[in-house]
Amino acid sequence: MTIYCYTSFSFSYLAKARVLAATLKKHHPDWFLCAVISDREPDGFGFDIERENFDEVIWGDEIFGPKTRSWVFKHDVIELCTAVKGPVLKRLLERADAEKVFYFDPDVAVMNDLHCLADMLDGASILLTPHQLEPDESPQAIFDNEVCSLRLGTYNLGFVGVRADEEGLRFASWWADRLSEFCYDDPASGLFVDQKWCDLAPAFFENLKIVRDPGCNVASWNLSRRHVSIGRDGCITANGSTIKFFHFTKLGPLGDVMTQRYARENFEVYEIWSWYRRQIEKYSEAGIPADWWRYGRFSNGELVPKAARVLYRERQDLQQAFVDPFNAEGASLYQWLSENGVLVGTQN
Repeated sequence: MTIYCYTSFSFSYLAKARVLAATLKKHHPDWFLCAVISDREPDGFGFDIERENFDEVIWGDEIFGPKTRSWVFKHDVIELCTAVKGPVLKRLLERADAEKVFYFDPDVAVMNDLHCLADMLDGASILLTPHQLEPDESPQAIFDNEVCSLRLGTYNLGFVGVRADEEGLRFASWWADRLSEFCYDDPASGLFVDQKWCDLAPAFFENLKIVRDPGCNVASWNLSRRHVSIGRDGCITANGSTIKFFHFTKLGPLGDVMTQRYARENFEVYEIWSWYRRQIEKYSEAGIPADWWRYGRFSNGELVPKAARVLYRERQDLQQAFVDPFNAEGASLYQWLSENGVLVGTQN
């Protein structure tokens, strides 16, 4: 029986996904790792699976067959890379040799072996990790962390573990259905991509385990209550528990601000971030523009504005009239948007 892992990304996140792959394979070379890529390569760059630590590629733009391009257009890059997570989870669990499936965000690094998580799935069907394991105290931390969880979801879906049993498959089918239709960044409607849906999961599904190990899914949004240490033997812990995986969310100025705010004088955290930045540099590709995403533009090169995506997904008549909404030639969605005053080219 096989333990499957997968991650979902566009090519602008390839370096991060490579760090995940390298660190996962270091500790679990026998686990099968799938790269779910909701993108296509930029000109001049070729993705060769034989030179990667991934075992298989699943292309996000092939998941729904002929209707996929219409479906893809309804999503921005974050929405798309999260929307495919549910359908792929279901597919992997349905494989005859599947025993357990783990999802990791591409900006995760595995710091130690994950057998404890695999063992948890011997007695549970679903594993979820909360953003926080204990309450914060300062008003700033409560707003940054607890209020954020109220808005964006109690559980961080940068990780999920599912066993290939009846209840695990029931969860995967439900999540796949919801993400296929309602995976949008729309907090005003109660939606935040794949994440808010899983607030319902503990009520809907039996045998779901909440992982309360402070060494799992360590990130800027829980550093206020987790002290990171590096022992003389090199063992990295959070609140005394060996760190299994670290989530390097929002690498850049925003992530730096939140990390500095809550790590403060916990200098080991900065050492870990410094290591991660070196890994990103090591695995980066000069041939991939920083903001690359094949589905961010119409066929004529014009950026697809978010307003066009939202309008298209809300209008059945537009979906029926323009099966390939990316096409900008002739009587196209692009022409319709231009003639009807929808701003094109401001944001993707």
